[in-house]
This record gives sequence, structure tokens and C-alpha cells, in this order.
Amino acid sequence: MGHGHGHSHALKDEEPASERVRTLLMWLLVPLALATLVGAALLYPFGHEQKTGAAIGLHQKPVSAVVTGVAENCGEKCIAVTVRMTDGDANGQSITIPSPHGPGAPHFQLGDEVVLSYSGSQPQAAESYQIVDFQRGWSLVILAVLFAAAVLLLGRWQGLAAIGALLLSFVVLVLFVMPSILAGKSPLLVAVVGAGLIMFVVLYLTHGISARTSTAVLGTLVSLALIGVLGASFSAFASLTGLDEDTINLVTVLGTDIDTRGLLLAGTLIGALGVLDDVTVTQTSAVWELRRANDKLTWRELFAAGSRIGRDHMSSVVNTLVMAYAGAALPLLLAISLAGRSMGEILTAQQIAQEIVRTLVGSIGLVAAVPVTTALAALVAVRQEVAPAVPDVPAVPEKPARKPAAKRRNRIEGDLFIGYDPDRGPWERPAEGATGRAARRAAPARQAPPARRRSSGSP
Repeated sequence: MGHGHGHSHALKDEEPASERVRTLLMWLLVPLALATLVGAALLYPFGHEQKTGAAIGLHQKPVSAVVTGVAENCGEKCIAVTVRMTDGDANGQSITIPSPHGPGAPHFQLGDEVVLSYSGSQPQAAESYQIVDFQRGWSLVILAVLFAAAVLLLGRWQGLAAIGALLLSFVVLVLFVMPSILAGKSPLLVAVVGAGLIMFVVLYLTHGISARTSTAVLGTLVSLALIGVLGASFSAFASLTGLDEDTINLVTVLGTDIDTRGLLLAGTLIGALGVLDDVTVTQTSAVWELRRANDKLTWRELFAAGSRIGRDHMSSVVNTLVMAYAGAALPLLLAISLAGRSMGEILTAQQIAQEIVRTLVGSIGLVAAVPVTTALAALVAVRQEVAPAVPDVPAVPEKPARKPAAKRRNRIEGDLFIGYDPDRGPWERPAEGATGRAARRAAPARQAPPARRRSSGSP
């Protein structure tokens, strides 16, 4: 559900789709959307009332309580826990309940908020209650608030849209997928239709209505269909029944036939859904940006370039899916390994084999999503007239206009040292008397005047 790989791929700055692109997307997407809506209408259990609680034999009722005392006087591996009930038929009364003590057993402290299981026989008797869990509502609320704050701080309006899409995904699961499966509908068909509804809602709400988003939806739906076909084929080929401890308890409680193998495949589809979102949106965005960078690329060139980009992403998302399934099955792996069985026996056991089928089928779907989505994106992008990206070039400041040159002053031509005027003819030394010659000899020697310079100004 939603975006599960930790990447942000906003499909923004979208050029208006041309008429050819809109027509192509309409012919490809509208039939799938109609099929999803028709499938949801046919699979939804209209008029079916699902029995719950005591109506199906579940007589245990949850009761909230607070631990008020802990005493180790119950036995060697037992402690006596005193609790005060805060709701139920004996609200406000205190009772003492024995609880196991030792490795793996829960540890209780004063003030712990716990959940009791009430059998519904005698509200005042301690034998009617059993401590089954801790209350953790507030801790989950605080974590959800922190998650929403982080998404809104980073994504802002798009983060708000992502949170809304996540809530709508849960609405589809709770109000369509779960009631339909409990009513006896095919879990595989319900999962395929439910995944289609989630994809239409999540992608269009998060990334907006555009040609890019429509292409990502197409790639996601094709990949989901491939996962469903491969899962059904190989679960039958490997003789998987889907019967584990939780499924057996569910079938026993319902008392009706339910396709446990289809339930296994439904879990596979839902588990791969969020990672498919990440792959298809990334590939579609990459192809569109390649098209904007070079609008001369052909379909083959766009497909080849987009596939090269998708190879690196493909390896990371496959590893993500494998680690997610391995982490979920880790306690089971540890329990089976303690039985002293060989590795081949462990891997082919029912519980482990179904996890292997889930992982490999989901991984094949993710790998196939890269070329499928890239091909669809290239097919649509080459038919859209996309304006090439214009680089941001800083504006060159205009040079200030030159001021008009001031009128030059007339300069005097001639020798500035001796007052020589060329219009008077060749220069001659003026006659000097004895007094002048004596004064010139007594004066210190002076440097010869520089060469005569003529000014270029007007006379």
C-alpha cells in the first residue's frame, strides 16, 4: 500500500497531454478501470451479515485493567498479579490473577495497563479472567503523530495527499477486501480487484491526474496480474495449501469453506503492492525526463535508456521485498532449525515453502514491472509533444549608456619648456650678455629638455 521504498517521485511540471496521448490512454486505461469497478461490485458481499463474537463461538471478551500489585508467592514459575478493572461488568473491582514467570514470560510492573480476557461466566471470580496483552493505544497514537508530522514537514501538500491515500488504502482493505473474503469470495480475485482500487486511488491522489500517472497505473496493474498468474500456477505446482496455524484457526472459527491457497496469494499481492508503486512511478518519471531532455529519441531509444536506469533500481527493490518476507518468517525459521532438520527439509516445509513462493513470485513481478512500465511509458511519451527543458541562464546586465564626451579644451602647441612656436620658423638660441652667461655657468647643470611634443588637439 502506498509508497514503500522510501523514495519521493513527484510527477510535477507536466505538460498538457496531446489529443493523441489522451486517446491512447483512454483506450488502454478505461477498460481496466471499468473492469475494476465491475469486479468490486460483483465481489462485494451486499446483504451479507458476518457473525462475530459469541455468534461464532468466541465467548472471550476484552477487559481493560491496571496492575496494582505483583507478588511472587504463587509458585516457582508463577507470580500473582493484582489488577483493577477499568471497564466491563466488574468495573472498579480488583482481582488477583496467576501469571507465568520465567524466560519469555511478560514482566509486569505497578501501573502497567493490561488487557484481560473475560470468559463471560462470573464477573466477580478471578478464574473468569486471564491476562492476555498490554494496552498500547497511546504509544501507537504518538508514533502515528510523529509519522504524520515527518511526512508533512518533508512533503507538505504532497505529503498530506500521501497520508490521505494511505488512509483510503486501509479503507479499501477494511471495507472491501476483508468482508469479501470472509463472505466466501475468491481471495485471489478480491485481492486483484482491491489492489486495482488502491492503485487508482493512491497514485492519482498522490501524483495528480496526468499522462505520467496513468502510465504508472497501467504498469502496476499489468505487473499485479502477472504476479497473480504466476502465484496461482506455482502454488498449485508446489502443492501449497496455505494452511498454517493462524489459517487453521480462522477456518475452524468460520466453520465455512475458504480458499486457503487463494488467501496465501492475496497476501502476496498486497505485500508487493507498495513496492510496485515505487518501481512504476520511478520508471515513468525517468522516461518522461529523457523525452524532455531530447525530443528526438525514438521509442526504441527511450526504452533502452529507461531500462538502463531501471536495472539499478530493480536490484534494490528485489532485496527490499526478500528482506521483508525473511524478517516476517524469522521466528519460524528459528523454530524449525531447532528441530535438527536438514536445510533441504527446512526449505521445502509447508510454512517456509509458501514464503519462498511469495518472495520469488513477488520478485518476478517487480523485475517484470521495469520493462513493462518502461515500454508503456516510452509508447506514450513519443506520442506527446513535450517542450524541451530550458536551462536557467542568468541574465546579462545591460551596460550603462556612455556619457557624452566633454568638449576638449584647446591646447597650446610648441615647446612647453622654452616657449617655442613652430610658426615662427627654426628655433634660434636668444642672444645673451656677459651677465647671463656667467649666471648660467654658476647654476647647476640641468637636464636637456625632452623631445618636442606636439599636441593632437585642435589649434
